[in-house]
Amino acid sequence: GRSLCEASEQDRRLRALFQKLDVNRDGALCIHDLAVGLGRLGLHRTELDLLKIVKAGDKDLDGQLDFEEFVHYLQDHEKKLRLVFKSLDKKNDGRIDAQEIVQSLRDLGVKISEQQAEKILKSMDKNGTMTIDWNEWRDYHLLHPVENIPEIILYWKHSTIFDVGENLTVPDEFTVEERQTGMWWRHLVAGGGAGAVSRTCTAPLDRLKVLMQVHASRSNNMCIVGGFTQMIREGGPRSLWRGNGINVLKIAPESAIKFMAYEQIKRFIGTDQEMLRIHERLLAGSLAGAIAQSSIYPMEVLKTRMALRKTGQYSGMLDCAKNILSKEGMAAFYKGYIPNMLGIIPYAGIDLAVYETLKNAWLQRYAVNSADPGVFVLLACGTISSTCGQLASYPLALVRTRMQAQASVEGAPEVTMRGLFKHILKTEGAFGLYRGLAPNFMKVIPAVSISYVVYENLKMTLGVQSR
Repeated sequence: GRSLCEASEQDRRLRALFQKLDVNRDGALCIHDLAVGLGRLGLHRTELDLLKIVKAGDKDLDGQLDFEEFVHYLQDHEKKLRLVFKSLDKKNDGRIDAQEIVQSLRDLGVKISEQQAEKILKSMDKNGTMTIDWNEWRDYHLLHPVENIPEIILYWKHSTIFDVGENLTVPDEFTVEERQTGMWWRHLVAGGGAGAVSRTCTAPLDRLKVLMQVHASRSNNMCIVGGFTQMIREGGPRSLWRGNGINVLKIAPESAIKFMAYEQIKRFIGTDQEMLRIHERLLAGSLAGAIAQSSIYPMEVLKTRMALRKTGQYSGMLDCAKNILSKEGMAAFYKGYIPNMLGIIPYAGIDLAVYETLKNAWLQRYAVNSADPGVFVLLACGTISSTCGQLASYPLALVRTRMQAQASVEGAPEVTMRGLFKHILKTEGAFGLYRGLAPNFMKVIPAVSISYVVYENLKMTLGVQSR
């Protein structure tokens, strides 16, 4: 009964507000209506702010907000405002005072005096108590776009935490505080260590995936048990980890180059916002991924060759590299480079889009007091988005691996990406582009779980504050 009463009260409040803002009484709010209507209420917004409001709420793309769109936008907006209010209300008493504003801004790396905080309070405080309750907070921030709440960024780390063996995800954002206190590099080190443990634990499945991508066909149908038996028979249990050394070694340079490139590209994009919007993140993240992959690509080729090697073929990584260089030349270290680069866009794009969609759906439905989703929601969202990303880019990954491997076969004809796609589709059908998918998916859940547990423990060891 109480919630029904609150809902009808909110509906009355929003309807009255809509009527005040609808200056020309045409049943819809355009930018001019909002500017004039909000001005009359003493709320002055920039044209850019008003444009953002209309863009965010305009579902039918007619350039204005009808009552339904207006209500939907404001309800969504109030949820975000409530999250910010809760994160500022450190004492949890339903009111914000000057000390809480000082502390919250300090957490974000912004230092202000208590006098400045009191000034901020006075601008919102209607009843002169020098504290702000929820209603005063909501009314002051009414129709003011709220984006990128730092609390959400803190809790919803994605690419730093999860390592599924492919480092193609868009890098995480870090808050101002994390950058200024040096927490960002601790996050990256913890993520790298977690990736190393996770890849080592799932290496047998990764090697089986590579063998199936290269050797499995209609005439040579490899199954999971048969593949493992074959590997152990050929080189003993230790052979299950072939190629893992170089796979772990490339984590550090790839993560460092990617993070630095991402930060530089963000500056180049020159956005005035502290955090990027999704399409900007995808662009910056994909370019940073391409730069990082280009830098360490010879290590990718080495990893494939080491995973496919026979017992006694090479004495180690350096011997393998020397062998490739002397027999095949420098070009061999860049075989499969084009399909690898093309695979970045579908992987990063779908992974980011799915993760953001799931994150926003959870925040809309379940975030009441905090943006903290808890371990299981975070793991589930990370697993689903990574799996979708891998599925989208898998045919390109398979063609890349075959191109890396086929160059080592003496007397084999030169293969191109198009030629290989045609050959696979002709001889094996579309299914041939997904060889090795089963062991690849089998390693996703253990990889995500292991990397998360190790990441959390390393974070504690490195002194990263958990919120």
